[in-house]
Amino acid sequence: MVDVLQQGWKVMKIVILIIALLAPAAAWAQTPYAGMKSRHIKALSEQQIGDLQAGRGMGLALAAELNGYPGPSHVLELADRLGLNPEQRSKVEEMFSEMKAETTPIGGRLIEKEADLDRQFASRTITLESLESATAAIARTQGELRQAHLKYHLRAAAVLDQAQLARYAELRGYTSDGATQRHRHHQ
Repeated sequence: MVDVLQQGWKVMKIVILIIALLAPAAAWAQTPYAGMKSRHIKALSEQQIGDLQAGRGMGLALAAELNGYPGPSHVLELADRLGLNPEQRSKVEEMFSEMKAETTPIGGRLIEKEADLDRQFASRTITLESLESATAAIARTQGELRQAHLKYHLRAAAVLDQAQLARYAELRGYTSDGATQRHRHHQ
């Protein structure tokens, strides 16, 4: 009888340990937004706001990047390893400056539109009409920002030759998915 009680106690300890380990995970799963309530703009993290203000791509051009159309920023980072000639480097530097000049104000407008939506909810002044208007404006601005980033990927790809595009794909770790091959078919 004592052995049965000891075995039962061991099983009970294991069950208690498992519950203790799983309880925080279960609580987190129920509150994945904990801590976000203090954000200035609830829908945007500080990192996202910084990226939008700096004109960074934030993955908006992945359709281009992962299909063999490099971004100007990454081309400049890899310029020496890609063997860019002075004319190519100059074109990509100019392109990068143009991209920043175009995307930074769009990012600023997106931040403003998200802040407006947040304010309407926070002040409880949101209506179905203002919700529709605000979300449509946000969607248009997001689309404009994405299109701008994608456009510069197209332009950057046109500056590089096939060997440089292949090298870029290799350096970025894309060669296993055939991105370079697909790009050749689109030129």
